[in-house]
Amino acid sequence: MNKGDGKIMNVFQNKCLRQILRIRWEEHMSTEELLQRTTMTPMSTEVKKRKWKMIGHFLRQDQDNHNNVVLTWAPEGKRKRGRPKTTWRRTVEREMREAGWRSWDDARRKAGNREGWRKSVEDLGATGREEVR
Repeated sequence: MNKGDGKIMNVFQNKCLRQILRIRWEEHMSTEELLQRTTMTPMSTEVKKRKWKMIGHFLRQDQDNHNNVVLTWAPEGKRKRGRPKTTWRRTVEREMREAGWRSWDDARRKAGNREGWRKSVEDLGATGREEVR
């Protein structure tokens, strides 16, 4: 999921919430106020948190497990010239660096402590406040 997909999901969520609450377009309610009123988080933040919960599950498994091999696999060779593709893995690695984990081994050590991992995932979701709009 990239920023554009997250924005589309958030817009859809806000539209549905406004319909459920019968808020008309003339009433001018901000997105933050809407989310506070419904006690919800943006959909993109929820997807991000669930993704990292699943990654933590994979990291706690045996290192020879197929899921772990896929997560930490580094392809050989070179890509074509030009802007690098925004892949799922690059997005995850960017989020991993934002969380302060330098490598997959660092994230694996953190995932070993379930309570610490849950706290880290909640903190990672809290950094998604810029995605509200």
